[in-house]
Amino acid sequence: MSTPEPAETAHVSPAHPRFAEALAELGLQVEVRRFPDATRTAVEAAAAVGCELSEIVKSLVFTADGVPVLVLMDGSSRVDVELVRRELGAQKVARANADLVRETTGYAIGGVPPFGRATKTRVLADRRLLDHAVVWAAAGTPHTVFPLDPKTLIALAGATVADVREPAE
Repeated sequence: MSTPEPAETAHVSPAHPRFAEALAELGLQVEVRRFPDATRTAVEAAAAVGCELSEIVKSLVFTADGVPVLVLMDGSSRVDVELVRRELGAQKVARANADLVRETTGYAIGGVPPFGRATKTRVLADRRLLDHAVVWAAAGTPHTVFPLDPKTLIALAGATVADVREPAE
């Protein structure tokens, strides 16, 4: 006896269930795109989507004096931990390990979305994200991304806009 196929699969989101739930709670309709190859890195995501590297949003977890903080950075830039430290008034800022990322966000590295996290976390968004009409961010898995205008994304993330990217060389 075989299991019948669902009559309607168009409403099943390819996003991580927690992220799909966050979208529903926000009443936000976005096109979540799933790719057969991973979009774990900004380079992989930009290639899959067909956009500029700077239009990808990296959701990176750091610790500031031992407290997790999420930094949203464009895909072509790197976070300057000294600028994050100054912005937060912290003594020490360091990159979080994979376990802390999962514990803080509920997602694995490479799939962390900018909102819909497991815990309330302070969020910084680099100002350069606002240079684009649309940006693409992870939808909770290393194979899914979604587009959104950066002002809305930053607002939904509860982020403070700051200049926290390394200067271009």
